[in-house]
Amino acid sequence: MATHPRATPDPTGEDPAAEDPTQPDPRPGDPRPGDPRPGDPRPDDPTPDDPTPDDPRPDDPRPDDPSGAGPGLCLVTGAGGYIGGRLVPELLDAGRRVRCLARTPANLRDYPWADRVEIVKGDVTDAATLKPAFEGVEVAYYLVHSLGSGNDFEETDRRAARTFAEEARAAGVRRIVYLGGLTPQGVPEEELSPHLRSRAEVGRILLDSGVPTTVLRAAVVIGSGSASFEMLRYLTERLPVMLTPSWVRTHVQPIAVRDVLRYLVGSADMPPDVNRTFDVGGPDVLTYRDMMIKYAVVAGLPKRLIVSVPMLTPGLSSHWIGLVTPVPAGLARPLAESLRYEVVCAEHDIAEYVPDPPGAPVSFDRALTLALRRIQEAKVTTRWSSASLPGAPSDPLPTDPDWAGGSLYTDERERTVDAPPETLWKVVEGIGGENGWYSFPLAWAVRGWLDRLVGGVGLRRGRRDAQRLRVGDALDFWRVEEIERGSLLRLRAEMRLPGLAWLEMRSERDEEGRTRYRQRALFHPRGLAGQVYWWSVAPFHAVVFGGMARNIARTAERAAAGEPTALEDADGSAARAGDVPAHAGEAPPRA
Repeated sequence: MATHPRATPDPTGEDPAAEDPTQPDPRPGDPRPGDPRPGDPRPDDPTPDDPTPDDPRPDDPRPDDPSGAGPGLCLVTGAGGYIGGRLVPELLDAGRRVRCLARTPANLRDYPWADRVEIVKGDVTDAATLKPAFEGVEVAYYLVHSLGSGNDFEETDRRAARTFAEEARAAGVRRIVYLGGLTPQGVPEEELSPHLRSRAEVGRILLDSGVPTTVLRAAVVIGSGSASFEMLRYLTERLPVMLTPSWVRTHVQPIAVRDVLRYLVGSADMPPDVNRTFDVGGPDVLTYRDMMIKYAVVAGLPKRLIVSVPMLTPGLSSHWIGLVTPVPAGLARPLAESLRYEVVCAEHDIAEYVPDPPGAPVSFDRALTLALRRIQEAKVTTRWSSASLPGAPSDPLPTDPDWAGGSLYTDERERTVDAPPETLWKVVEGIGGENGWYSFPLAWAVRGWLDRLVGGVGLRRGRRDAQRLRVGDALDFWRVEEIERGSLLRLRAEMRLPGLAWLEMRSERDEEGRTRYRQRALFHPRGLAGQVYWWSVAPFHAVVFGGMARNIARTAERAAAGEPTALEDADGSAARAGDVPAHAGEAPPRA
């Protein structure tokens, strides 16, 4: 296991300069002949914010050898993050060959485009792994950063960018493309937030690398699943009357995610003498207050009352955002700090090299409409939570051969289920999010709120897809570590804990042909605090984990019998599985 700090995917989606080679989140879609280019408007189609279709088209030609000779090879770092996961299929649709750099290649295996790309193991901070990754590469996309990895994240960013730049130059890469943050005009760099300052420094390092570099600078990215969109959405939907920080009056220039992708793809073809930054934004310059008012109109909400309060600092704002929205305070803070400044494009020179088709850039209202449509149709292909959290445990399950010993506590449950294994599996794979956790909702809600109070993610991340999971998906305060489709779901805890935790659920047949549900919770404590934590919560396991096993089995049996799949809570009350809210006991917001 690597011991150096890792560059992680940008969970925000708007500090586009960031996403981690380990975590995925993709978008399917192969173009048919005659389809518009990625990012082009489709007037005859209810275009999503994510321009590629959701299901691969089997009649499309696919490369037999993704790493063989053919169109220019692109290296994508951060393919598991919000932007990177959407960029990969756009590059494929544009006829590019794609190689993805991942710390854990297995995390990309479930993406619809996985069999169309080459996936290599590597880390942007490790020059030895970058050398083979750069072989034959023409264009390299740098979409990683270490935001949230500790107080030294700026140094980690600096070291990673230098390593990447040096290896790209040594390999003869034709162009580097970096998606960074738009910085305010006239503000000295030392006065910027650490987040924006680091983004600006990374851009300079790449521009000075000797490799022609395109640095795209974007402010707020609007698209289904981006952190900026989720923050805007939840604040507006949940608070009809808002006391807001003074930064709601500053001007920003938001951009639709489809335009970001179009500029990224088009940047690969810039001539070799182009080595500069480009400001990218949509056609609208708005205050955050304007954005909330417009969101309410587009979403069909009653008029919102917004009152700004000057004493709300970025720190207080981030905690306020963390309480109201799914975005944790640790990620909300850099967003709030960025919004203190006027971030408006000073030029639109990008259009000289990547011309805007009719209808582009996409207006703010249109971007909102497209994003909401994707949510309503459950077609959100990547989310801010697609990127693994900085500092989240990445150790192997204790049963792995390289586990290094120590105390390990387990809670195991097993039940015979009067239903086919495939019916039981559907219940298992549907767990979490709006379906809840099949036991004692109040206990899960309290645990989620406690996690938020100490800076964790809580339960509000929900699910990317209501029915299907893939490796790397965020699932409330868990992350999917392993799936054996039809038989095993293993989750790794990302809540704040004094130790490491996993939850396993299995659907299988026994020797007598009966369906068995097996459930195992594992906890590896860290120090005395971990020991105290385990024994303090152990008395509740019979209610929480026992109730979960019982209700999962009952739900599968009712589904097999064609009955309503009501689950029985630990307190004896019945509720439909879908009625157990995902977000810390709160009613899910309208979408």
